[in-house]
Amino acid sequence: WPYHGRQKEKSFLYEIVANKKNGIDVDKWDYFARDCHHLGIQNNFDYKRLLKFTRVCEVKNQKHICTRDKEVGNLYDMFHTRNCLHRRAYQHKIGNIIEIMQITEAFQKADKFFKIEGSGGKLYQISTAMEDMEAYTKLTDNIYLEILHSSCPELKEAREILRKIERRELYKFLGETQPETMREVVKNNSLAESIANSKPEKDPPDVELKAEDFIIDIINMDYGMKEQNPIDNVLFYCKADPSKAVKISKEQVSKLLPMTFAEQIIRVYCKSQDPNIVSAAKQYFIQWCIESDFTKPQDSDVVAPHLTPMKKSWNNRRDDEHRTASEPSCRQRLPFDK
Repeated sequence: WPYHGRQKEKSFLYEIVANKKNGIDVDKWDYFARDCHHLGIQNNFDYKRLLKFTRVCEVKNQKHICTRDKEVGNLYDMFHTRNCLHRRAYQHKIGNIIEIMQITEAFQKADKFFKIEGSGGKLYQISTAMEDMEAYTKLTDNIYLEILHSSCPELKEAREILRKIERRELYKFLGETQPETMREVVKNNSLAESIANSKPEKDPPDVELKAEDFIIDIINMDYGMKEQNPIDNVLFYCKADPSKAVKISKEQVSKLLPMTFAEQIIRVYCKSQDPNIVSAAKQYFIQWCIESDFTKPQDSDVVAPHLTPMKKSWNNRRDDEHRTASEPSCRQRLPFDK
């Protein structure tokens, strides 16, 4: 038994607050309700109903929290809500570039010069404040404003970055793409270099770009357990025998559920604000997607219509080519039509 505190006969208690088994816990329900309310996003997951159909069953001499079989669709809604929140809020393209790129860059430049007093009057940097509890408690969001309104010449670079955020002079979003295959893309400096080396040969832009002109952000999206379907680790009970726990596969639920449960999103930004440079950078980005065998960026037909025909798999096919013989069109008469 790996846990300290509750004994094995109370094992189900470890599935309430932070469920490591399948990720279904009240911590998620709490931030779903909070964040959906403040963001104005509809929360389709009904935790109150789920609680009514939850019980503890014994499986292999160990007690687990089990859910009624008819609530499996509600649990898929829960993970879909989590995915929507990450896409629309937690991993928002503008929020990420402000938080991860520009604020991080500002704090790195201010690190050597911004001092925080800890216990015994000892001074700490932003990066070392965690070593002292008194200094760490002072490491709040207020340091953003302290740097922004400071007059210290050593903080000039950091201050200017934060002022750009206040003026919304942000890095320009060029687009996002994904690997067409299941291969995993690792974030490193060579990605920016490969984009800089992807100058289009067909109608090339007049601008020469370098690796330092690009910022790459790689986001891993999943249902909380990487490539695995978390519902595969959920135990259910049925009306016929509420004391017996069973598992329900995806195929038993619906054919409309996701085929995969993890994906990578690759977002590319340009540091320049110049419209000509940004336009050229978008063409570099699209050419890079072609050469790297990535998916087609959504606005590529508008931004670089001369480049997209170069990749055969990107060319849109007619709807008739997608329709199989077993899928009747709206003009075909079905057997029961009279």
